[in-house]
Amino acid sequence: MSYILILYYSRYGATGEMAHHVARGVEAGGLQARLRTVPPVSAVCEATEEGIPESGAPYADLGDLRDCAGLAVGSPTRFGNMAAPMKYFLDGTSSLWLSGALSGKPAGVFTSTSSLHGGQEATLISMMIPLLHHGMLVMGLPYSQADLLHTRSGGTPYGPSHLAGPESALPITDEEKRLCIALGQRLAETASALARRSD
Repeated sequence: MSYILILYYSRYGATGEMAHHVARGVEAGGLQARLRTVPPVSAVCEATEEGIPESGAPYADLGDLRDCAGLAVGSPTRFGNMAAPMKYFLDGTSSLWLSGALSGKPAGVFTSTSSLHGGQEATLISMMIPLLHHGMLVMGLPYSQADLLHTRSGGTPYGPSHLAGPESALPITDEEKRLCIALGQRLAETASALARRSD
């Protein structure tokens, strides 16, 4: 069965929770959702991790990316950019770029920040750049999603976002949840439409 890969890094849990809402949307769109995360990195030594994390989604490998029908990438904001663990993982996808394995597949992005103006849109764009280099069809959220016009928390046309607050303790709002679900459903429906056209 075709699946949408939801690849994320989450430090305090909010981005991980968003990933699960994106997965709900994927499944509402008729495809399987595959949740995968990436291990942390160290600035002072080679970081080593077990092959399977103690909790949460398994770590991603290149096969998860190669075989997906579409991709959603999520990361918390780090100074208006994706977190280092996600960047490190994406930097290791050169073999997929060389083979064109991701070219023509739909993709979207999502993020969480501690402040409303903490670089949400810049972070989303930073995650789009490697996806564009892979030839993916990057998708945002259209303003037909009424929550984009009314949210007082997260939510952008570049992709879903969440305002976590200075202590990273604010719950994901109903608007933010619906936007995550909308992205997942949009990716699944687009991947299915592309598959039908190629048959």
